[in-house]
Amino acid sequence: MSEPSDPNDQFDDIVDNETNRDPDLAVIEAGSRTLRTQGGPPQGDPVPSRPEDPELDKALREVETELSTRWGETKLEPSVTRIAALMDVLGEPQRAYPSIHVTGTNGKTSTARMIEALLGAFELRTGRYTSPHVQTITERISLDGAPISAERFIETYQDVKPYVELVDAREEYRLSFFEVLTGMAYAAFADAPVDVAVVEVGMGGTWDATNVIDASVAVVTPIDLDHTDRLGGTTGEIAGEKSGIIKQGATVILAQQPVDAAQVLLKKAVETDATVAREGMEFGIVSREVAVGGQLLTLRGLGGEYDGVFLPLHGAYQAHNAAVALAAVEAFFGIGADHARTLDADTVRRAFAQVASPGRLEIVRSSPTVILDAAHNPHGARATAEGVSEAFGFSRLVGVVSTSADKDARGLLEAFEPIFAEVVITTNSNPRATDVDALAAIAVEVFGEDRVVVEPRLPDALEAAITLAEEEAEYGGAGVLVTGSIFTVGDARLLLRRG
Repeated sequence: MSEPSDPNDQFDDIVDNETNRDPDLAVIEAGSRTLRTQGGPPQGDPVPSRPEDPELDKALREVETELSTRWGETKLEPSVTRIAALMDVLGEPQRAYPSIHVTGTNGKTSTARMIEALLGAFELRTGRYTSPHVQTITERISLDGAPISAERFIETYQDVKPYVELVDAREEYRLSFFEVLTGMAYAAFADAPVDVAVVEVGMGGTWDATNVIDASVAVVTPIDLDHTDRLGGTTGEIAGEKSGIIKQGATVILAQQPVDAAQVLLKKAVETDATVAREGMEFGIVSREVAVGGQLLTLRGLGGEYDGVFLPLHGAYQAHNAAVALAAVEAFFGIGADHARTLDADTVRRAFAQVASPGRLEIVRSSPTVILDAAHNPHGARATAEGVSEAFGFSRLVGVVSTSADKDARGLLEAFEPIFAEVVITTNSNPRATDVDALAAIAVEVFGEDRVVVEPRLPDALEAAITLAEEEAEYGGAGVLVTGSIFTVGDARLLLRRG
């Protein structure tokens, strides 16, 4: 039997065979293929359920319990001092791979998933870090397009735990829940190892825990009012915080922005000598048609046009996310600056056709149709309302809504009022959920008493909404939209057995 070939020899052979390709891309892709020979193909990107093994589930819950003793994601001390200290004692794992950093108010997770799908289609090994999760904490850290296993999540936590405790002992405040998870993600990516990390900001940008990377590509999805108590009361002020991810000499991919936000972001780009590509100028949507199961797009990237792109997601906002994601990946490969060409169009089409974004206009039941959407602020709610109206011909739509207490519930309900025949007000499992009576009082002011139903328990709310949608024969085309919070969507998804 012949001796197994040396992976280093395989790497050299693949590079030598890529004589007609750009040499930098050949080296990157060869490295990825060598790793894939050892690691196997990607496994897709489902939303994982709890582990079936009782002992494994117990171990995961113990980790979750330990993490829950730390500051939650809504309690922040605006500094990267502690996460920088953790990176230092871990050996700077975040510098072991190039990164694409994604910020903005809405669309971050969907855009990150699309970027990940494109990079994976071009045979790069990816790591993706997003938040919050829909159902299970392991969703937040993905490798090769799939959430890491519960076993790997636990192992990663145990690996970094001694270093976390070391930093805790040195600093004025312990590392927060989000800071520990961020450290785990960066360590897991370095350990894999990945060719590129796609990192979604938790909140803001400048002092967000993720902002210890020097990303070559900074992506800014649409900015609107959210977290105004922490980020600022205008979109310009919020853009100032989010512009902190723009690093010296980076490429900045800007989605369509309010004027004051765009001005702030462009000023930051000038200060950092960054290259800017703007949606509607350097890239964008050429055409868009509603199709069965999604939409058909022609996108203009930094290097040229890509036609016949099927995106299995609903809503114009997802088409805009796709344009941003494509430009980000082109920029990562140097297209539009160093290389005047396009990516392989068939590979781009294949990648987009496989994109999934759980909890974003996601159909989870038929007869009647039940849709889940994680819109949690007025800007997101308006986009969702437009997407539902465009993609579904409902004769009657019943809403199920529970929001978080720190959100603009009135603005969200006002955005949905034109499309909801009735709204069922409820609550979700998150401790920060808006009090059901307080939310109901706002809903009555927006919808009128006759159009509001109150069911404090989400299972009862879902049953009430489905009953309303089915109650009259003339409403055979009725549907239900569950929305208001990612926690509401996650709870409903579990109840409807999607997990």
